[in-house]
Amino acid sequence: MIDILFCGNNGVFDGVLTCMLSVLKRSQTTQPFTLHLFTMDLSGLDPKYLPITEEQRAFLDEVLKGYNIESKAVLYDVTSCYKKYFAGCPNENAYCSPYTLIRLFADLIEGIPDKLLYLDTDIMFNRDIRLIWDIDLEGYEYAASTDHYGKYLIHPHYINAGVLLFNMKLCRETELFKAARGWIRRKKLPFADQSALIRSTTRRKVLPQRYNDQKFLHKHTIVRHFSKRLFWLPYPHTDNIKQYHVEKVHSVFRYHQFDDILDEYLELKKKFTMRDDHE
Repeated sequence: MIDILFCGNNGVFDGVLTCMLSVLKRSQTTQPFTLHLFTMDLSGLDPKYLPITEEQRAFLDEVLKGYNIESKAVLYDVTSCYKKYFAGCPNENAYCSPYTLIRLFADLIEGIPDKLLYLDTDIMFNRDIRLIWDIDLEGYEYAASTDHYGKYLIHPHYINAGVLLFNMKLCRETELFKAARGWIRRKKLPFADQSALIRSTTRRKVLPQRYNDQKFLHKHTIVRHFSKRLFWLPYPHTDNIKQYHVEKVHSVFRYHQFDDILDEYLELKKKFTMRDDHE
């Protein structure tokens, strides 16, 4: 079993679906997948902070089973954990939404295995997931790539937390997540959960950039991370183009390597929308 963790509200559906399809279509493994979906209802804080729905989970589960009948999508409501540990904390209004914080509950949730691949929802696999899943984590809490900008501006080994392969067994022993939650509760951090994880780490394995490429797409790129990035032309500016912004993926990045994935995504999204409209 290959276990993947996604976190977010009901707005991450397109990201999860496209990322999941990229894994399924680029990987040759016969192993089944389990998608662990952490979500919560924080609509009292912001009306758009609504949880991933059971309908969304069921649809993802259906698509997964179309590739391997043993695969599944599992939904976890971590609202109570959030209210217990993070409600009103200094990082509640961090640079990203509070949903970025909830992966820090991975050690508290029953059913999470000893090895877990956390993925942001703005990611596409360009090559087989086994290239990262099979990495030996003996003696390491997690493996991660450097941050494209952070390695120049902060530290050469400053990591990007969008792709994290966790040795959950060791993380539980070293109490990595417990320490990170402590940082989140006590101190306003520049990059919230990412900063908390880095400050709490005992030992990590730093991976080459191809495991989490936040700017370029090469033949050897394993994961293309569609994070916010700097563009120099026609004038210096930032843009936050995601993989499911299909027209911009074509017109701005000029990527067509993912067309088979995006074509299937558009068909599935239409199917889901029509089903939702009839319910």
